[in-house]
Amino acid sequence: MLKNGVKGLFFSKVMLYAPYTKRIAYVAVMTALLVVCNMFFEFKFADVQFSLTIAMSALAGALLGAGFGFVACFIGDLVGFLFNSGGFMYMPWIGIAMGMVAFIFGLLINGFDFKFKGSIYLQLGLASLLTFIVCTVGINTTAFWILYNTKAVPYFSYLSIRLFVSGQIWNSLLNYALCFVFIPLVLKLNIFETKTATEEKEEQTEE
Repeated sequence: MLKNGVKGLFFSKVMLYAPYTKRIAYVAVMTALLVVCNMFFEFKFADVQFSLTIAMSALAGALLGAGFGFVACFIGDLVGFLFNSGGFMYMPWIGIAMGMVAFIFGLLINGFDFKFKGSIYLQLGLASLLTFIVCTVGINTTAFWILYNTKAVPYFSYLSIRLFVSGQIWNSLLNYALCFVFIPLVLKLNIFETKTATEEKEEQTEE
């Protein structure tokens, strides 16, 4: 069931076989996309804030794998903050949470090879559930609660407010829906596809 052995748990097929220059280029492209997403694709409706960072982080993990996806997301969040801090202090747990979204999606999509039709949607569903628990609830909500509401509001009350009043649950659902629509499509397009060393040797032999 493991795909590409243990390395497949942390790297996509593209990143396993690509030359180092291409690996750097792929990470740079995804990091740039994440910076643009963090800076320009945030929308507010009343007290609800929508962004595409979960979907973009998940895509980074799917394309690059767990390890490189985490790096791209963390750097993307940091660079986006440096360009547009909005007067707020840097909150490293946001970058860690984004990185963990990429890590979990990358791990489940690239690390395991299920042999039945539609298995990608099972992988996406598991990844969505895990990232919601680990990242939205476990990392982000807990960090904000410690920072702002250590004693004023009980944790689960703050969690309810953040999810349903501030609208994080709706933002998460929108992003996960986008993951189900676009990640299978992007994976089929093979936009970062590269040839393995064996395939390159075979082509050279044929020539």
